[in-house]
Amino acid sequence: MDLKERIESAASVREASDIVFDEIKRMTGSRYCYVAYVDPENGDSVGIKFSHLTEYCRHYEEMGEARFKLPSSGKYGGLLGYSLDTGESFFTNNPAGHPAAHGIPDGHRKVSKFLSVAVKDSEGILGQIVAGDPPENYDETHLRIAEEIAGHYAGVLRRFWRGEIPLGDIRERFIRRRP
Repeated sequence: MDLKERIESAASVREASDIVFDEIKRMTGSRYCYVAYVDPENGDSVGIKFSHLTEYCRHYEEMGEARFKLPSSGKYGGLLGYSLDTGESFFTNNPAGHPAAHGIPDGHRKVSKFLSVAVKDSEGILGQIVAGDPPENYDETHLRIAEEIAGHYAGVLRRFWRGEIPLGDIRERFIRRRP
């Protein structure tokens, strides 16, 4: 089964996110990754598969999500929010020098290379894929790979928005894996 089929045949958003996370890291060589969906009820950006870059990440993983509320301005802001705010995918090999950058949150590991893709379809932005710190600089090839994967993930998120597939319960996943 090819990557497109694996992602698009996922039974839940969590299952698809796990595939996206692993493949983005593998195909771009990225050390870190963050896969999110936009909550159709309130517009929050909800990371459901992510590398641990802060002391809170383990807590977020136990909760099953890292939720970033959509501010009343309607803009997420910052480097993390840039692709969600603009719908534009981008990479930078100097995150601190990007015009949207406004510093690193306290306790967050520094990322020296950053790639972000808005997961979208013709109806709008549905989520986001972010990667960081491959061994070499990001380039257009990395961006194209991430955008292709995002296109497959968009189909899953659209099905979720329409109520056709579940988000998936992280606790169920851990229960099933226990011996």
